[in-house]
Amino acid sequence: MKDGVNGVALAVFIFFFLAVTVMGFLAARWRKAENDSLDEWGLGGRSFGTWVTWFLLGGDLYTAYTFVAVPAAIYAAGAAGFFAVPYTILVYPLIFTFLPRLWSVSHKHGYVTTSDFVRGRFGSKGLSLAVAVTGILATMPYIALQLVGIQAVLDVMGVGGGEDTNWFVKDLPLLIAFGVLAAYTYSSGLRAPALIAFVKDTLIYIVIAVAIIYIPIKLGGFDDIFAKAGEAFSQTNPATGKPRGALAPAEPGQWTYATLALGSALALFMYPHSITATLSSRSREVIRRNTTILPLYSLMLGLLALLGFMAIAAGVKVTNGQLAIPQLFEDMFPSWFAGVAFAAIGIGALVPAAIMSIAAANLFTRNIYKDFIKPDATPAQETKVSKLVSLLVKVGALVFVLTMDKTVAINFQLLGGIWILQTFPALVGGLFTRWFHRWALLAGWAVGMVYGTFAAYGVASPTQKHFGGSSKEIPGIGEIGYIGLTAFLINVVVTVVLTFVLKAAKAPDGIDETKPEDYTADAGDPGVAAELPPATAGAGH
Repeated sequence: MKDGVNGVALAVFIFFFLAVTVMGFLAARWRKAENDSLDEWGLGGRSFGTWVTWFLLGGDLYTAYTFVAVPAAIYAAGAAGFFAVPYTILVYPLIFTFLPRLWSVSHKHGYVTTSDFVRGRFGSKGLSLAVAVTGILATMPYIALQLVGIQAVLDVMGVGGGEDTNWFVKDLPLLIAFGVLAAYTYSSGLRAPALIAFVKDTLIYIVIAVAIIYIPIKLGGFDDIFAKAGEAFSQTNPATGKPRGALAPAEPGQWTYATLALGSALALFMYPHSITATLSSRSREVIRRNTTILPLYSLMLGLLALLGFMAIAAGVKVTNGQLAIPQLFEDMFPSWFAGVAFAAIGIGALVPAAIMSIAAANLFTRNIYKDFIKPDATPAQETKVSKLVSLLVKVGALVFVLTMDKTVAINFQLLGGIWILQTFPALVGGLFTRWFHRWALLAGWAVGMVYGTFAAYGVASPTQKHFGGSSKEIPGIGEIGYIGLTAFLINVVVTVVLTFVLKAAKAPDGIDETKPEDYTADAGDPGVAAELPPATAGAGH
């Protein structure tokens, strides 16, 4: 790692950071809202077309953490880190089947969150609350990891001083970045990350295109890169007594690889920020088009993952794997282009962090504040509360990053993936059938959450006694697999069995406020979003 501050790289980074900051505040005037409601602040007026939605979803799903962590996983353990590539391939056919239905019913009834839909579909505020709390808990560490991505870039640039530097001086750049993010999110809502996503994704595509050509040329080609990586992975890890990794997953790890990819694919669009970006689009057809063009990001992700092998071949040595790729850029690129690469990562943190905080705030406002604290809240009051909560969520993530070890943040994000997957039966199941009983869904969710949490708590790693990973032996099979998928299957079994029992006992079912035709409705259809009173139409039910 180079000593001192990389002045040229820092200047380029600051230029792009200031540019997107200005864009973030100007976004408040972009398609300016006619009224003060969550539809306008939290969903951009549900007005985004195909390309804006594509950039927004891409900026939402492919984060700074993705940019840093996927190749870092390759750098640390080899091909096992490639699980992120197949899971993003699996996810798009999956969401093609249910996202248009969710968009239609949400547009028809003014739903802002997944919990709004669950409450309307099953007539259960309890189940809606469970989904909302799960979404908020799963999102918090995800926001924290975006700040970790910014911090990794600042560390490599030499900003903030060394470990012995006063904590305030050391963390001041991160505090400034946080303050800017909080301010323009509060001011502009979802329009800010939607506008900035254009810059973020363009920079990332440029950086990866250059890196995948320029760095292999400097390192002697891909033959040399893979040869050096293979040699490095064959060396014994002192902490485990086993080889450091492998260029291809070994047979014992194939169950882990496959279940992690499948479970992650099922979980990705359960996250509130994914749904927030989806519901901001203006028509059902926009969603369908996006499920066909979003795989372009999977191509980018595959190329991005190769940077992990390049970091090994380049001789990058870091104590924290999250610094491997920023350090690779610092070592291999001219200072000015390293600044561009760092800006891509930094802006790649701002966009999803903004969307995530908005999504978490919307869940609190609609499904906790309005449902349980102030049922008669006006659209303007909802928006005010959501803005304030979005600030609190970001403050919580900042405190998390500044006071806890970074590996803790990563492990809590892994735990969040296990948790959010447990909302799949209520959300996706509810989009296709009303057969499941609301109490059975709530019981299945609770069992899945408890099993997944305790199973993850019992996983140790060379550096941690608890929450050391997300894979454990699958009961009854004996293979090591993804805990989240095992918990999900247990959740489904409990839900199905209890539904039979509760229906046989004639337990009272909730009132379904939706109709079959609601799930195929489009923006131009008669009656869409027109069933609500004028004061709340488009702002939620």
